[in-house]
Amino acid sequence: MSEAGLVAAQQKMTKAGVDQAAIDVFTSYYHQLEEGGTGLIREDTISPLTDPPMLDELDVDDAAAAQALDRTVIIKLNGGLGTSMGLDRAKSLLEVRDGKTFLDIVVDQVVAARRTYGARLPLLFMNSFNTRDDTLAHLARYPELSVDGLPLDFLQNEEPKLRADDLTPVEWPADPSLEWCPPGHGDLYTALLGSGVLDKLLAKGFKYASVSNGDNLGAVPDARLAGWFAASGAPYAAELCRRTINDKKGGHLAVRKSDGQLILRDTAQTAPEEMSYFTDEFRHPYFHTNNLWFDLEALRRVLDERRGVLGLHLIRNEKTVDPKDADSTPVIQIESAMGGAIEVFDGATCICVDRSRFLPVKTTNELLLLRSDVYSLDDSAHLVKNTDTTCEIDLDKHFYKKINDFSKRIPEPPSLRAAARLAVAGDWTFGSGVTVSGKAHLVAGNGPATVPDGSTLTGEITPENL
Repeated sequence: MSEAGLVAAQQKMTKAGVDQAAIDVFTSYYHQLEEGGTGLIREDTISPLTDPPMLDELDVDDAAAAQALDRTVIIKLNGGLGTSMGLDRAKSLLEVRDGKTFLDIVVDQVVAARRTYGARLPLLFMNSFNTRDDTLAHLARYPELSVDGLPLDFLQNEEPKLRADDLTPVEWPADPSLEWCPPGHGDLYTALLGSGVLDKLLAKGFKYASVSNGDNLGAVPDARLAGWFAASGAPYAAELCRRTINDKKGGHLAVRKSDGQLILRDTAQTAPEEMSYFTDEFRHPYFHTNNLWFDLEALRRVLDERRGVLGLHLIRNEKTVDPKDADSTPVIQIESAMGGAIEVFDGATCICVDRSRFLPVKTTNELLLLRSDVYSLDDSAHLVKNTDTTCEIDLDKHFYKKINDFSKRIPEPPSLRAAARLAVAGDWTFGSGVTVSGKAHLVAGNGPATVPDGSTLTGEITPENL
């Protein structure tokens, strides 16, 4: 039954024009599913990573750093639509602050680094079929962006969703596009190879890649990090940050007991009964930022040795074919994480960086913080934090989760510089010139409420006592 399913999936991918390397990777994961593979990494098989090197304790030669940056390519993952925030096009086209989108700010950061260091510094986006057209149309306003004739993007692959009951490709005539899914950002390496972009970069003399999520504006081009990575001689490195009590969802590095190899463990690779270990910020004190570095020559060599299949850990993602319909056909999506490549490279390492390099926007809570006066953009388009502490934000998901609802109710962000916490329960619309001081908890009751222009919010607030 599953053998027929594999053949059907392979034929479906071939008919759709999927690159053979991506089909080979899919096939390797399919066999793991056949054998009952779960991708779980058990706690008793790993040791916590407790003493990574710290970037702020290292000396990096300025000249060597600039030279390393000149041989570096910046790659941004840009395949997501931001559907969890109610978006229907590339999330990177969402305005962040000062009238600029994620894309605009990323471009400004790269152009500023080129100017500062005299580096070529090409910028590449790994797009999906859903984000490519809108992204390239937006980037057309930056005709100077392309470097050495390199493209501005390459495409993430796609693969069939598999029925959970028999591992055959699911059929969904109501919307055939829902029969397909991306293979997770672990597809980065396969897509670089299959698109020919990896070989183009090598032919142009580029040596290193710095990769991060497109919605993480903290992961700016960094000559010091490039210099450290070049001097380390490592084929691969992951950026880590120290965890706090709020960092429970992100993956973490650990040391595999059987061979001492650094590995990545994500939420989906953790057994439910072991989540207490996974979320313990004292047991696993550093989290994986999904900012990583790798040597392009080393990647090409390993891909050649493994015939295009790196063998990243399987992530078995159980969903329904229509994510908006819980009663639709149950499916399995085969995925992998790009950070899992740390165990593929002998001599891979990691580095602990400042928290400023991790500023993702996954919810409107985080978007409000970046739009507020807690941050500003400097001349290099870096987000500069203007406070010593960070305001905790908790917006009612019923009224603020989707970007249109959020923007309608908070058209102008309140001042949060003096705020420790802002919690909003119920349907509140904010006026202009609002300031939050200390901890503020807004409770609207059953109906809508309005925060008047110029209000200062502190303590517990209801429509009656505002």
